[in-house]
Amino acid sequence: MPHFTSDNDIERIGSGLIDRSLPKSDWTHAGHFAAALWIIAKCPHLDAARDMPGLIRAYNEATGVANTDTSGYHETITQASLRAARAFLAAAPPAPLFEVCNNLMSSPLGQPDWLLTYWTRETLFSTAARRTYTPPNKRSLPF
Repeated sequence: MPHFTSDNDIERIGSGLIDRSLPKSDWTHAGHFAAALWIIAKCPHLDAARDMPGLIRAYNEATGVANTDTSGYHETITQASLRAARAFLAAAPPAPLFEVCNNLMSSPLGQPDWLLTYWTRETLFSTAARRTYTPPNKRSLPF
């Protein structure tokens, strides 16, 4: 089932993250990837790896989510997901961004637990991995 029906859907999520107007109910697994793809593809003035952490932290705070050692922003998940989104976009045939995002969500990356292929649960959800990027400890990322 498609998550998005137009590039406007993707832009609404990406711009809503940036200006902190995105309804919290739309900040889903698909929403995270939509925002990442939009920022990578449509915001050349932003460097996703550098800028997404601050954008997500600010969005979390604006929606009442504390960024702590146990909740809110997670550096390893963010950076791994950005790498995945960038690689998926680069490998995708030319298509509207919403189709790319729907295809990504239909791939193994669309599963919320996809990162557990590469990290143990203990490592991925550690305070250290939340604070700083922690390399995979089960197998290397393919991108």
